[in-house]
Amino acid sequence: MTQLAAELGRRMLVLNAHAPTAESCTGGGISEAITRIPGSSAWFEAGYVTYSNRQKTRQLNVPEGLFPKVGAVSREVVEAMARGAQEKSLARFAVAVSGVAGPAGGSPDKPVGTVWLAWGVGDEVTAECQHFPGNRDEVRRQTVKAALEGLLRRAAAEIENQG
Repeated sequence: MTQLAAELGRRMLVLNAHAPTAESCTGGGISEAITRIPGSSAWFEAGYVTYSNRQKTRQLNVPEGLFPKVGAVSREVVEAMARGAQEKSLARFAVAVSGVAGPAGGSPDKPVGTVWLAWGVGDEVTAECQHFPGNRDEVRRQTVKAALEGLLRRAAAEIENQG
């Protein structure tokens, strides 16, 4: 994770950009990986740990009506979380995650290991659903890794578009 976060930092500096996080199932793990890097304050200003639906709404402006319709672990919620993180921190980039890390809490539709991730770049937000194997720690670690990799890909594309 440290190498991914360090490379993300290099790319954010090239872009003169910031990359806030909006985290649920990782409980701040993405932010921790980023802030492990010396000098990360130059490109990381904010991390939102919104474990409850109430805090997703209060801190990130996720519409309250989404939760009964689609649940917290959904494309719509992580997309709203990413947009909220961008808006609240005035950042071009953002990453958001919400999932079922286990060992309990899964359902037939959303078994343990189901994680939705979203990335915001400017006005565009993209999301994907992953199904990570393993125990709670493994699901969370894989989510952090996927979140950072997604930010890296998007930052690389922005750098390429500038060139």
